[in-house]
Amino acid sequence: MKSSRARLIALAVVLATFITCTPGASEVSTLTSPHPEGIYGPLDFKIGIMTGTVSQGEDEYRAAERVIQKYGSERIVHKTYPDNFMTEQETTVTQLLEMAHDPEIKAIIVAQAIPGTLPAIKKIRRRRTDIAFILVAPQEDPEQIAEYADLAIQTDDLLRGKTIVQHAKKMGAKKFLHYTFPRHMSMEILARRRDIMREVCTKEGLEFISLNAPDPTGDQGIAGSQKFILEDIPRQIAEHGKDICFFSTNCSMQEPVIRAAMDGGAIFAEQCCPSPTHGYPGALGISISPEIAGDMAKIREQIKRKVTERGVNGRFGTWLVSMHMVMIEAGVEMAIGQVHADLDLTDRAVIKKTLEKIGGAKVELALFNEHPNFVMVISENVPF
Repeated sequence: MKSSRARLIALAVVLATFITCTPGASEVSTLTSPHPEGIYGPLDFKIGIMTGTVSQGEDEYRAAERVIQKYGSERIVHKTYPDNFMTEQETTVTQLLEMAHDPEIKAIIVAQAIPGTLPAIKKIRRRRTDIAFILVAPQEDPEQIAEYADLAIQTDDLLRGKTIVQHAKKMGAKKFLHYTFPRHMSMEILARRRDIMREVCTKEGLEFISLNAPDPTGDQGIAGSQKFILEDIPRQIAEHGKDICFFSTNCSMQEPVIRAAMDGGAIFAEQCCPSPTHGYPGALGISISPEIAGDMAKIREQIKRKVTERGVNGRFGTWLVSMHMVMIEAGVEMAIGQVHADLDLTDRAVIKKTLEKIGGAKVELALFNEHPNFVMVISENVPF
């Protein structure tokens, strides 16, 4: 109770400061170092990035680090939301309000855009209309996201409901097991993806199995959800055999799912957020040295070597690159373009060009419910 009251007081203080201290044009910029050049011009203002911690979203966290390395901490303001973000949404709101209070910040990227993002944007919009909001993998009501975000971008999870099952079948799967929990199934896109997976399994002749796992933001925390996965997958393999593909909707579960599936000789077609660096290095004991950090081709080579050593070739897969990392880096570049060249953040040709230039992988784009500012991305699967 006391900690909750303290957080509410902190939020009130931030709100009061935000409302009474509206940034003005006469304020003198504190940026004094040279302006690093981006794809669409120099970054001579600030961009805020909010990500999860390493335990909840390592790819997003590392992407923020990469952007800071390029542009410097003077211009990239990086904050993290709490692991237990469902019960600490006021912390997320406070962090975003603090960013928006800085008059030098002209764009904010939230990746993943967890609950609490929308309320913060609504508050910020009352005082500032000059901040562009780019939301990666938004988790709140998609129709409201489309109303308030300048650009929402995520993997095309509706199309992936079909393609992941098809990849699993090519890898030899006869059954498909989907781990999730009620909070995720309250999200429209994730629930629709599950339903599509069930339909495609029926069409492709696979048995579809849906199981609830502990929510990592619940009482048991991340450790409890990971422990459940490590204990349950061997039980499922014992019951259903090795030709079963495992899939989980949660990022913190990817490492234990990969480890347990590989130990049991099962199948794993793609992560919730497909990426060579999502779950695989930790599950396989791969150390990402500074020399290969960000080099997806070399990281894939190491994964392939480990998979071959374990004798499960062709039964594991991911995408060529970490699309969430690419989305964050692309978001920074497009924000620069919007400020300097009136770049249209909803121009799909620009989005596609920027994603492919940064990621080095082909992508295809679609719109969610025909909203021009809600873009869904698909890229190619690579089996190991």
